[in-house]
Amino acid sequence: MKKIFSICLLSFLLFSCQQEGRIYVKHLDLSPEVEWLSKDKREFKVPIEDSSIPYNMSLSLRYATGYQYQVAKVEVTETSPSGEVTTAEYDLKIRDEKGDYIGDPGFDIWDSEHMIEADKIYPETGTYTYQIEHVMPNDPLIFAMSIGVILDKANKSQ
Repeated sequence: MKKIFSICLLSFLLFSCQQEGRIYVKHLDLSPEVEWLSKDKREFKVPIEDSSIPYNMSLSLRYATGYQYQVAKVEVTETSPSGEVTTAEYDLKIRDEKGDYIGDPGFDIWDSEHMIEADKIYPETGTYTYQIEHVMPNDPLIFAMSIGVILDKANKSQ
């Protein structure tokens, strides 16, 4: 019981802390069976109010110890407010060269954040829709728990 409470508390604290410059953050669970089917796309609606500034876009992945691959291959489809569609594929690195998991551990659950696009400029304001699906060769993707989208204002001084 203490372990479950600790995991819930840790999850709440990790996902409720809003960093300075953070515009959007949302995480969606994948499956109660701790797996991600390739047909199970997750959709995010991201409001962009200022198209004159750059943003850093990241994906977050929560996974459990036992995830067997070095990466999680995902496909992200972006639809602009005017309907323009672009698709890109990303490798989210899960293990380092030694085979150790990357991310913030909480018992046997790991939270990882992966920047996929730095200094992204949105050409128009409005709501952008992102659909994310895994494109790994094996289906389902075992031990994947949730996927998220994070959008921050880019820090120009870096």
